[in-house]
Amino acid sequence: MSNSLFLDTINGKKTSRPPVWFMRQAGRVLPNYLKLRESHTFSELMHNPKLAAEVTLMPVHDLGVDAAILFSDILVIPAALGMNLNFTDSGPKFDVALKELSDPASALKPDTSKLHYIYDAIDEIIRTKPADIPLIGFCGAPFTTLCYMVQGLSSNHTFPDALALLYKDRKMTVRLLEAITELSIEYAVNQVRHGVSAFQIFETHAGLIPSDLYREVMMPCVRRIATAVRAEGVPVIFLPKGLGYGIKYIEPEDADFLSIDWQITLEEARVLVHPGIGLQGNLDPRLLFADQTVIQSTLEKLVDFGSREQAWIFNLGHGFIPGIPFENAKFVVDWIKQTNWNRG
Repeated sequence: MSNSLFLDTINGKKTSRPPVWFMRQAGRVLPNYLKLRESHTFSELMHNPKLAAEVTLMPVHDLGVDAAILFSDILVIPAALGMNLNFTDSGPKFDVALKELSDPASALKPDTSKLHYIYDAIDEIIRTKPADIPLIGFCGAPFTTLCYMVQGLSSNHTFPDALALLYKDRKMTVRLLEAITELSIEYAVNQVRHGVSAFQIFETHAGLIPSDLYREVMMPCVRRIATAVRAEGVPVIFLPKGLGYGIKYIEPEDADFLSIDWQITLEEARVLVHPGIGLQGNLDPRLLFADQTVIQSTLEKLVDFGSREQAWIFNLGHGFIPGIPFENAKFVVDWIKQTNWNRG
């Protein structure tokens, strides 16, 4: 791929500025996406390859970001494991949550054909995207995916039943994690084989459990997915949101880049994280509700870090929040591109 600032950065090459993209950039804050949603459901947009490609590439055209990320959802894995999933106006919901079953692991019936429409979408994206824009694939990390599967809906992000299962029945939890991990590996590898240039593993809820428990039970699952993707020659970004000081224990075998949440500074993260791992992040997405003078003041504080740190991808500490003004998101991208990062 020619002239990709994102890929040059993730592959350790020197660049004139950090690349910029946003988690949850395909939707939410984009007027053109909201217009599409007036005539199409979220599910229709995902299942139609041409529409999925259009939405995936929308932030490239509308915001000017340096990379596209596949328009999809982490809960496609539970759906492919046999759980009936509905995307409602209030968020995704399962007809039957695993917490309602006496033997939830036995109820999971993998059907890989349920993921084929996503590969069709990737093919369409690769066919239609600009040559210098890489496509990022992704999946949910097994723990976060399990939390939704056990709880059954997306509105309660404390996941009390999922956490109770972890502590009450470790053996069952491990069986469920194994099923999620196995299918996630196949899903990730197929994304790579259809053309994604980088892969992100989203662990949105790492902070729900102690970091030592996370490392013991959950991290081996993440490592297996990352290992499979990297064996295909594609770099991996890992987002362990809320892991806190536990990021110190992430090893280069786990990820090429670590996506940092907003709860610590990039300077602190650089001290904690293994020097062989690059950083991504970590602007607080809520800042984008502020006046642009306030946003610029915060961005200016990052120039010193960005001038010294080549292995840094500009991003948020988590995804776009509904209601963020499009103009502010565009302002951030333009500012990143127009600023002198003093990289010689």
